[in-house]
Amino acid sequence: MTPPSLEVSGLAFAYPDGHQALFGVDLTVGRGERVALLGPNGAGKTTLVLHLNGILGGGVGSVRVAGLPVDRKHLAEIRRRVGIVFQDPDDQLFMPTVREDVAFGPAAAGLRGAELRARVAEALSRVGMEAFADRPPHHLSFGQRRRVAVATVLAMEPEILVLDEPSSNLDPASRRELADILRSLDVTVLMVTHDLPYALELCPRAVVLSDGVITADGTTQELLCDEELMRAHRLELPFGFDPRSVVVPGR
Repeated sequence: MTPPSLEVSGLAFAYPDGHQALFGVDLTVGRGERVALLGPNGAGKTTLVLHLNGILGGGVGSVRVAGLPVDRKHLAEIRRRVGIVFQDPDDQLFMPTVREDVAFGPAAAGLRGAELRARVAEALSRVGMEAFADRPPHHLSFGQRRRVAVATVLAMEPEILVLDEPSSNLDPASRRELADILRSLDVTVLMVTHDLPYALELCPRAVVLSDGVITADGTTQELLCDEELMRAHRLELPFGFDPRSVVVPGR
């Protein structure tokens, strides 16, 4: 039986200053699912995400990716399988050209020659940026840089794509283009966002993390329609947006 993409069991974590960020998180995400991770600032979302590829560790409980435990022995493979796209693409783009940025991870993992070139070309094609391969990243628009940041992760052929506020600072056209790209990807997606309409559009399932624990897990539309839940966890819909009126297409 194929294991789920992600299994988090009883994960608790405190920072060195004593701040307890997670209090026993249980979360399972199946292969190919797109799940929105919602919650107020300070809920523990970033702490949870940083445990998924071993950036943080040392807490209580366990995290498994595609059946592999996130531990020192498996760290290189875990970091290949869990790709994190940070909120600011400039945190990920540092090479002279787009092509070199996308090639950096696979090259560091040992890919060379024609295989590396094919991997880079495929990743850029998946985000519609193949025509910009030789451009310096800092000459691109913010939306284009975000798409390149996604390509740098896709080039590693991840099991899970983790996106931190993917729609932030995007104009409407770039927002739409990124949504189309994310829908087309055949990977598991965990999307951390405060953009609740974007979560509804892209993620059939959502979980709410609040005060270090999962407080709700269900269809995104059901959770966004639960006014008491939304108020309790400081989740705000845009003025005039009614999730009940949105016809969520089959995925």
